[in-house]
Amino acid sequence: MLVASPLASCTKGGGGGNSDKPVLYVYNWGTFIDKSVNTIFEEEFGCTVMYETYDSNEAMYQKVKGSTSNYDVVFPSDYMVEKMVKEGMLAQIDKTKIPNFANIQTRLKGMDYDPTNTYSIPYFWGTVGILYNTTMVEEPVDSWEILWNEDYKGQIIMYDSQRDSLAVALKALGYSANTRSLEELKEAEEKLIAQKPLVMAYYTDIIVDMMIGEEAALSVVYSGDAIMAMEENEDLAYAVPMEGSNVWFDNVAILSTSKNKELAEEYINFLCRDDISMLNTEEVMYSTANKNVAEELQESDWAGNDTYFVPDNVLARCEVFLDLGEFVQEYANAWLRVKGQ
Repeated sequence: MLVASPLASCTKGGGGGNSDKPVLYVYNWGTFIDKSVNTIFEEEFGCTVMYETYDSNEAMYQKVKGSTSNYDVVFPSDYMVEKMVKEGMLAQIDKTKIPNFANIQTRLKGMDYDPTNTYSIPYFWGTVGILYNTTMVEEPVDSWEILWNEDYKGQIIMYDSQRDSLAVALKALGYSANTRSLEELKEAEEKLIAQKPLVMAYYTDIIVDMMIGEEAALSVVYSGDAIMAMEENEDLAYAVPMEGSNVWFDNVAILSTSKNKELAEEYINFLCRDDISMLNTEEVMYSTANKNVAEELQESDWAGNDTYFVPDNVLARCEVFLDLGEFVQEYANAWLRVKGQ
C-alpha cells in the first residue's frame, strides 16, 4: 500500500477554514465518501478540506461553469468528463504525482471519455436499475415496462435526473440512451408523461430511506444505493432490466481554475490508496475502482453479490452515457416538459 507523505508546502486557499493552513475545496456527490476520510486527509497533510455536495452532474456543471468559487476537486461522471474537457474546464493531472493510480483496475482505465486518463481518475462505478420490494411486487422484475404497470400506481419512484429518467424510457422503447433522434426522444418524453399518473414522486438521495421504510414498491436507483437499501431491508431486491441500462463511471478530477493543484493531486492519490478506498466502498457501497480492494471483497461476504460485482452478461446490455454536445438541450427541454405536466 502506497501512503503519500504530507506536502512540504502548498499554496493557501482563499476564504474559509483556518487561514494558517492550505485549503482544498472539494465538490462531490451527496453521501459519496466515508465521513472520516476528509478528517484523515486534513490530519496527514496539515490542511483544511472545505467539502460541499451536489445531486446531479448538471447541477455541478452549472455551478462550477458560472461560478467564481474556489472549487479544486470535482467528481464528474463519464459524459460530463468528456463535456468539461471539451470546454477546457478540467486540468491535466500529473500522474507522476498519482503513484496510487497503479491501484486502479485496468479495465476501468482508458475509457472512451478520457482515453489516456489525462483529466480524470476512476472513483466508483455501477449500473442503474430497479429496486423493488418483493413483498409488494410478486411478478418478475425483468423489464422497464413494470414502471408503467397501473397495479403499482402511486408506488413508483422515478429518479430526478434528466439523463437517467429519459434513459429508462428510451431503453424501454428499444432505443439508445444516447440517441440524437428528435423523434425517439419525443417518444421517450411522451412515455414519461403517460407514466406520471402512476409516479409517487421524482427523488434522488432520499430514495434509499423511502425504500427501506417500504414507502414505495419500485424505484429507479443506482446500484450502490440498492446495495445500501438491501442491507437494511431483506425484502428488497435489485434488477437491471433485459432491455439494458446505463453503466456509469464517476471520476475524480481537478478544475482548470484550481488554485491548489498540487494539493488536489495529493487528494486524488490519497483517494486511490487501498485503505481509503476500502473505507469509502464500505460506507457508500458502490463498486470500487480499486483492484486490490475489489479482490479483497471477492473473498469476503460480499462475494457473489451481483449488484456490486456486475456480471458480464449484464454489462453487455448496458451502455455508457456520452456527451451529447448541443443536443443535450433537447434532453433538458424534454425533461422540463415531463416535469411540468
